[in-house]
Amino acid sequence: MAEHNYKFNVTMTCGGCSGAVERVLKRMDGVKSFDVSLETQTANITTDDSVDYDTLLEKIKKTGKTVNSGEVDGAVKAV
Repeated sequence: MAEHNYKFNVTMTCGGCSGAVERVLKRMDGVKSFDVSLETQTANITTDDSVDYDTLLEKIKKTGKTVNSGEVDGAVKAV
């Protein structure tokens, strides 16, 4: 099965912020692994090919955090 690598720049100011992003990713079907870094303000996510960019973007935005930029497999996408 193919997979996608996503990278999002997310404004996070504390451990609670990064924890909120981690919690929504843990609950999503198709997410294989993720690394949410408060220090670098990034969320790197590996998913099955069944998970699309817009779905992932909306899930992260629902945490109330600002998504500044996003990439799919190295290609920059609109947020």
